[in-house]
Amino acid sequence: MDETLAKKLRILADAAKYDASCASSGAPKRSAGKGELGSTTGAGICHAYTPDGRCVSLLKILLTNWCLFDCAYCVNRRSSNVRRAKFTVEEVVRLTVEFYKRNYIEGLFLSSGIIKSPDHTMEQMNRVAKALRRDHGFRGYIHLKTIPEASPWLIEEAGLYADRLSINVELPTEQSLERLAPEKDGAAIQGAMAQIGERIVEAKAERRRFAPAGQSTQVIVGADATTDEALIRKSAHLYGSVGLKRVYYSAFSPIPDGAAILPLKSPPLQREHRLYQADWLIRYYEFSPDDVADAADDGMFALDVDPKLAWALKNRARFPVDVNRAEREMLLRVPGLGARAVDRIIQARRHTTLRLDDVARLTSALKRARPFLIAADYTPGAQTDRLDLRALLVEPAQQLSLF
Repeated sequence: MDETLAKKLRILADAAKYDASCASSGAPKRSAGKGELGSTTGAGICHAYTPDGRCVSLLKILLTNWCLFDCAYCVNRRSSNVRRAKFTVEEVVRLTVEFYKRNYIEGLFLSSGIIKSPDHTMEQMNRVAKALRRDHGFRGYIHLKTIPEASPWLIEEAGLYADRLSINVELPTEQSLERLAPEKDGAAIQGAMAQIGERIVEAKAERRRFAPAGQSTQVIVGADATTDEALIRKSAHLYGSVGLKRVYYSAFSPIPDGAAILPLKSPPLQREHRLYQADWLIRYYEFSPDDVADAADDGMFALDVDPKLAWALKNRARFPVDVNRAEREMLLRVPGLGARAVDRIIQARRHTTLRLDDVARLTSALKRARPFLIAADYTPGAQTDRLDLRALLVEPAQQLSLF
């Protein structure tokens, strides 16, 4: 690799690190045929290390970090004093192919600042994906960060070549966008996401290819005064209205020469983690947005206990539940029982009566579950109503759990 290209790569890979919405699960399984390159497993691409220490993952870069927009929270904004660089289409294609052949990567995540116009930028990104697919027979994973202000037909074209498309909501309210990103149009973002969602549904019905891994988005946490409850309600709306695959929550990180209207420090990382846990409650645990909101205090999730436990502590009258009789919906609300553990409990109780030891074999978080469940040989007695129950169940500072 020549020195100029290496310098561009350092700048534009670093500039892409702030985008968290680059997971790769959901793509269809593909294997390269004769004269083709790459494959996908359908299970997603994770960071893994080869015996000689190389990291196998996605090539995550920006096409350019030049941008016409001046969003206050973005390090690549028009007024930012950062080093700038721009790849050509041919350079991105070359890097992707050469890195794949060297077993450095398994796919491409491509985003960009807005250069010249949204249409010009989207066209350049589409050219990268098209060249990889058509000219090089690339069968690996491609994720394109689409430009909501671009023409609908360009977004349509992107879905023909990419496995996943994403458009960042960035901020959850129109007021925040107007204050921190006045050049962005919330209606345009929602419209583009709806367009992608409709095309994905149509393509599945017609058994044709269009962004088969779905679409995702990212929202910034802590750049404004939006509460956790408002963030989760926004996410629930997007899951229901445009069929998002995933919402990513990215804690705001102070940037060099940041605007005075921005916070001086990042929100606690634990806040980001609690939002992911609340998001999972909606997606996998049959909680409604109102249920999740009930777990918050003044719109914010506690940092010392997860939202599921917080909800259970506020709704003790609904506990304890009998693992041998309770409906799946209520078992999913027992702290410490993950969705997989609940399904195993339901399967096992068809053949036997479950005792506490049986439950312990199905979950690694029995300590949190004990005050909220009944088994054949166990009842929590007065534990469920103990005034100090919350303090007893507070997680150690280093422990992170999605359950």
